Amino acid sequence: MNDLWKNNLRNIEPYTPGEQSKDKDIVKINANENPYPPSPKAVEALKNFDTDKLRFYPQADSMPLKQAIANFYGVEAKNVFVGNGSDDVLALAFQSFFNSDKPIAFPDITYSFYPVWCSLFNIEYTNPKLDENFRINADDYKAENGGVVIPNPNAPTSLGESTEFVEKILNFNQDCVVIIDEAYCDFGGETSVPLTKKYENLLVTGTFSKSRSLAGIRIGFAIGSETLINTLEAVKNSYNSYTVDALSIAIGVEAMNDVEYFNQTVAMIKATRQRVTDELRSLGFEVLDSQTNFIMATNDKLDIKDMFEYLKTKKIFIRYFNQPRINKYVRITIGTDEEMDKFLQGVKDYIEQ
Repeated sequence: MNDLWKNNLRNIEPYTPGEQSKDKDIVKINANENPYPPSPKAVEALKNFDTDKLRFYPQADSMPLKQAIANFYGVEAKNVFVGNGSDDVLALAFQSFFNSDKPIAFPDITYSFYPVWCSLFNIEYTNPKLDENFRINADDYKAENGGVVIPNPNAPTSLGESTEFVEKILNFNQDCVVIIDEAYCDFGGETSVPLTKKYENLLVTGTFSKSRSLAGIRIGFAIGSETLINTLEAVKNSYNSYTVDALSIAIGVEAMNDVEYFNQTVAMIKATRQRVTDELRSLGFEVLDSQTNFIMATNDKLDIKDMFEYLKTKKIFIRYFNQPRINKYVRITIGTDEEMDKFLQGVKDYIEQ
């Protein structure tokens, strides 16, 4: 039966998401989900949605959603593309822009879906190494690249780079598309969206899954020049003209427009992040300076993987990566204060056992 598969599909190692559990009693801080509910206005849009509209196909251009995103970021709707989650948008961008005979480049420690898409679409790639402090070195991207992907802030390291850094990457790579993946940018990073007005080869992607608390309905977007956006639209319409459903459009518009709630919940997450960081450091942990809704932490006096397994027995789920250079770290999503108190107590119990 394997003979029916394309050769490149046989050896693909799929992306591994954070472990899910049906147990409602667990402290689930392993998948970088938002601990707070969606905007009340988004919830109201769901309650008031006219279900009779489900008989019809959704608006193919998703214009109300594009306009809401454009208004928030100070761009025009023609510079916005929307899709079924940022993974859908990124996968489409990989297909659309990375097809030269030159390899693309992205960091060696980063979002693990990037190499999966490269395998799926037969894209050659290189992995410039992060430095000893897990920072991206812009000079490593001064090469004959077929494209560049920079997650900013990076995951799972949680570290962000400045817009000056991004401009350096862009100036090194004027003849290929540069993608800045801003899935976590709202939690303290510097957005590169304003640079899309200056650089026609820059595509910035974002998601509603993190700061908008809508991981369950799948909305992602990209912002860039008309040329890039039109290319994405053309490729999308070659296989599916309706990637965003009517319900998601209605909810997404309200979530994007509710700036007050967005600012409030982001501020709460950042405050909890700082408190947890301080407490872990007081317990002897090294914690990277996060600009995301998660933290990366290690403690050279502890068996980190064993701590991860111990916490799991206490129904506290965090993330461990069995990967060189970060296999002595754990990634901890920032939950509610109550959830993080349970996590911190679990860590203290592990240390004291």
